[in-house]
Amino acid sequence: MQKVRGILIGRMQPVHNGHMQVINKILEEVDEIILGIGSAQLSHELKDPFTAGERIVMISQALADAGVDPSRYYIIPMQDINFNAIWAAHVKMLTPPFSIVYSGNPLVKQLFSEEGYEVRQPPLYDRLHLSGTEVRRRIIEDEDWRELVPSATAEVISEIKGIERIKNLSIKEISDI
Repeated sequence: MQKVRGILIGRMQPVHNGHMQVINKILEEVDEIILGIGSAQLSHELKDPFTAGERIVMISQALADAGVDPSRYYIIPMQDINFNAIWAAHVKMLTPPFSIVYSGNPLVKQLFSEEGYEVRQPPLYDRLHLSGTEVRRRIIEDEDWRELVPSATAEVISEIKGIERIKNLSIKEISDI
């Protein structure tokens, strides 16, 4: 019997509890999931502070801590190509075959629908609090951000001095007078 494989693409800046809830829900529907680490070329920017490699470590350790069988997922970094007409083909080239695309992004949904893929809207869990934007904001404001992320994410952020990185990136440049 052929395995049902789905794909979820996200920046995961950083991996948070909402990502984990969505992944677990998708794994109830498919045999395997491809986790595309979006905008893999970006890092060291306030909106995208972590490298693709750092995000891969975050997600793989969080999945291991959650007891997810490693044979059920693939983690693949995906660079932006800024060429929407061929983006779905670009993703297909980078990944194992898949039949279901999970996305809430209207453009992603449109592009994969046009290519004949089944597209499903993943559930969103407490989107007000469970977002990378909120995690980064709390880090900058010295608020409790660890409650929003798996312990593996917090450990990686600590290990790579991610708190300092985000705070430094948030400092506005003072122009010369």
